[in-house]
Amino acid sequence: MNVRADVKRPAPEIRLGLRENLGQFSLLVLITGFVGSMVGLERTVVPLIGEQEFGLTSKTAIVSFIISFGIVKAICNFFAARISETWGRKRVLVLGWIIGLPVPFIIIFANAWFWFDVANILLGINQALTWSMTVIMKVDLVGPKRRGLALGLNEFAGYLSVGVMAWLTGEIAAAYSLRPEPFYLGIGIAAAGLVCSVLFVRETIDHARFEARQHTSQVPALTSASSDNPVPSHPSVKEIFALTTWKEPALSSCSQAGLVNNLNDGMSWGIYPLFFSSYGLGVAAIGIIKAVYPAVWGLLQPITGPLSDRFGRKWLIASGMAVQAAGIWLTVLIPSYPVWIAAAILQGLGTAMVYPVLLAAISDVAHPGWRATSMGVYRFWRDLGYAIGALLAGVIADLIGMAAAIHAVAALTLLSGLIVAFRMYETLPERRSAGSGRSVPLVSN
Repeated sequence: MNVRADVKRPAPEIRLGLRENLGQFSLLVLITGFVGSMVGLERTVVPLIGEQEFGLTSKTAIVSFIISFGIVKAICNFFAARISETWGRKRVLVLGWIIGLPVPFIIIFANAWFWFDVANILLGINQALTWSMTVIMKVDLVGPKRRGLALGLNEFAGYLSVGVMAWLTGEIAAAYSLRPEPFYLGIGIAAAGLVCSVLFVRETIDHARFEARQHTSQVPALTSASSDNPVPSHPSVKEIFALTTWKEPALSSCSQAGLVNNLNDGMSWGIYPLFFSSYGLGVAAIGIIKAVYPAVWGLLQPITGPLSDRFGRKWLIASGMAVQAAGIWLTVLIPSYPVWIAAAILQGLGTAMVYPVLLAAISDVAHPGWRATSMGVYRFWRDLGYAIGALLAGVIADLIGMAAAIHAVAALTLLSGLIVAFRMYETLPERRSAGSGRSVPLVSN
């Protein structure tokens, strides 16, 4: 019996869920680890290179590489999410790795501080494209029921890798030098990320479209929790930006909390190594402190993400910001090595309570048809926090001192948690109507 050669094979069945897509999900977790390792390369040694190799005395000048990183990453987050809805997730992921390949080479051979800014422009694009896609692709695969767990695992892989790399580069720098040895690792990491993305990752946009069709058939157009006006059936990019930035209470609360979370992380990245060094701490010891914070952050997210699936998003976010503030204040109030370790643990705990839960809350509220764009807007504001935090901390440190900069960032972090407590409603579908007195939030088709 002859079979026509031009008969197309049926498309594989699309199924949502972590177990149903475990192979691809696990691969994306591995790739997220590579993504986090790229930024972890800089956490310990780059501020010290600026001070010790290039003789920079201005803290604002030293943190300029974080400012360039944050601005570029923020802008590219938004466009990466948007173009992935038409171009596809995998193509954006691969492009991100291609752009990231030159970064370790530029740092190794840089003969002026300007080149660190150039490297971090490329790193910002790399992080925006690759990390955005690993987040969005995991959300595509798992569907609505296990978002907290999925995003907890994603951020676990990324930030545990940041911590491990921060520690490892500190050890290598202590044994050899600040450059070039710690950055040889980056060449292998970027190459591995590109190869895995090209050869083994599969496109996931059809999973999002499948969920959107289910959503449309099961959920009628609803009204915003804060307004009697229905959300447009097909909101424009401008409308999505407004909803995520200020109009919709939950989305905008998440955006400001994400911004402040990365604001204090930007301060930590640029100022903490210099602050600890001013007390005579060596690069290896600084590397341990710098590793503890993201390692705790990463390790706890597979716990905090599922907790938010069960108990809700709002109060984990609000209390997590308060715990971060406590850790930052402890760092500056009691300058001793054991206390700095304890403070780093507190910061990691608080960030773990916030980071995956913010993404899950955005996913709760935004419709699958425009969820990636809303997440892109949120990630725009969140990662702009790197630039704002580094610039604010650098300016205050130059004018008043590093301790004053750390105090200011701690106060802003606590204020952000209070905004969540008073403005945000619960977004978890099973709990959003209980105890809040609000109507169901927007989920428009």
